[in-house]
Amino acid sequence: MSKTDHQVHPSDHGHGHDHEMNFWSKYIFPLDHKMIGLQYLWTGLFMALVGGFFAYVFRMQLAFPGESVPGFGHVSPASYNALITNHGTIMIFWVAMPMLVAAFGNILIPLMIGCDDMVFPRLNRLSYQIFFISTVLLFVGFFVPGGAFGGAWTSYPPLSARAEYNLTPWGASIWLLAVALEIVAFLLGGINFITTTMNSRAPGMKMMDIPIVVWMINIAVVLFMFSVGPLVAGAVMLLFDQTIGTSFFVPSGGGDPVLWQHLFWFFGHPEVYVILLPEMGIVAEIITVFSRKKLFGYKMIVYTTFMVGILSMIVWAHHQFIAGIDPRMASIFSFTTILISIPIAVIFFAYIATLYGGSIEFKVPMLWALGMIAEFLLGGVTGIYLGASALDVYFHDNTFVVAHFHYTLIPVVFFGGFAGITYWYPKMFGKMMSETLGKLHFWGTTIFFNGIFIPLFFLGLAGQHRRIYDYRNFPDLAGMQDLRIFATMCLIGLLISQIPFIINFVRSIKNGEDAGKNPWKANTLEWITASPPPHGNFAEMPTVYRGPYEYSVPGRKEDFWPQNQPS
Repeated sequence: MSKTDHQVHPSDHGHGHDHEMNFWSKYIFPLDHKMIGLQYLWTGLFMALVGGFFAYVFRMQLAFPGESVPGFGHVSPASYNALITNHGTIMIFWVAMPMLVAAFGNILIPLMIGCDDMVFPRLNRLSYQIFFISTVLLFVGFFVPGGAFGGAWTSYPPLSARAEYNLTPWGASIWLLAVALEIVAFLLGGINFITTTMNSRAPGMKMMDIPIVVWMINIAVVLFMFSVGPLVAGAVMLLFDQTIGTSFFVPSGGGDPVLWQHLFWFFGHPEVYVILLPEMGIVAEIITVFSRKKLFGYKMIVYTTFMVGILSMIVWAHHQFIAGIDPRMASIFSFTTILISIPIAVIFFAYIATLYGGSIEFKVPMLWALGMIAEFLLGGVTGIYLGASALDVYFHDNTFVVAHFHYTLIPVVFFGGFAGITYWYPKMFGKMMSETLGKLHFWGTTIFFNGIFIPLFFLGLAGQHRRIYDYRNFPDLAGMQDLRIFATMCLIGLLISQIPFIINFVRSIKNGEDAGKNPWKANTLEWITASPPPHGNFAEMPTVYRGPYEYSVPGRKEDFWPQNQPS
């Protein structure tokens, strides 16, 4: 019988396995889940800078149309479209998913369930390598004849299906292949997450002893697997339309462009929850630790998360209310869209109940977690307007919807991401980050984030369409230029606010205060091993005796009770 990944695993990761790995084995081609997680994290943070730079360029074009943008130059209509398209693509596929799902999933799952690595470490490494190739391919698209694809991240046909329409014959196909490879990478990684969680938990860890963030990551992965199939099929059909002249989505050849919308949004809306759920798990871990309270309604949250996953599969057509779908179907999708707000609200109310009466400590991870809850509330409330089909006809495709989805995604991706990074940084690098720089980063990000998107709500209510390159061509919209300039200045402030984080992140790796094993006095298993954990994670494999949220238990001297500590 040939060796499987799991069979070679002990020899590669075994305890006491202290041989020195060379640079290539440790950092470039690692099998260690933690290093692979860091590879995803570094790549995601780098791509966030790229996506942020793209946003700076096209917002400068909107604020000062026709003028040269410092650091970029003249923005042509074609390059504007390419920047908009790739900003959206990068932020969803190359920032949100690698950071929230792949990075935290890789770093946390084996540590939090008490095993030495993923079940399939080589498959894990292959997942990142495919993801890295997809990243390179995405950049290659900017340097081919015609430049990068500019047909929006939704890639609606027939614009995306014919080179004579999008004028990017190479760029469109390369963009599609890059997205397809990214999806393959996350499917491979997802198989590992689920298999590891189901089969490698520490002795004594029952299903309802699993930390909530591990539950959330696994449910997100299952949701991704169920929803992505139609998009993969649609992508193949679109590639055929682009390259060999089929007409699956081209009306002139008998195709139907609305079919692509169904295939895309059947994946696209569950994707919101694929990135939301891990972040909600991260927030749950943090608020229990920094309020010293047991997580309110643990089982209810797990069951409700499953409900969110199921409902997210039947809401996709609210993105198509203006695509000409039957109004009776629109009513059904309005109902399911508003219905999904109930389980989401239940989870957030459970979080607020957890905070109620707690001994809250406003450390930097807690600030990000609380900021996420507050900011996401605005995104959720404005989503109710867009879920109503009659209102959506007006709001759709103006900047109200742009403000709405940024009020959902930025709290999820960045507030949640920074919460997770600052909370688990001591475990990742063995050092503490600076609280002062962290709070400067938090307040700068929060203030400027709201400064960008609150004006976009008002611009949208005034009728500002979202897909316009130069508003001087539209006299009714040209008069609101001051708001566009204000939003753009706030974007620059937001980007500058990331400098303290970059300094803090890099500087603390060498110069930060030593963290010790458990600087937050938390219960979950990752905090019982060294910081950073050795290859193989635990010097002695743990046994679990209780759930992960036993804080401030009456009769105990300490206000925390690690899962591996006997009664």
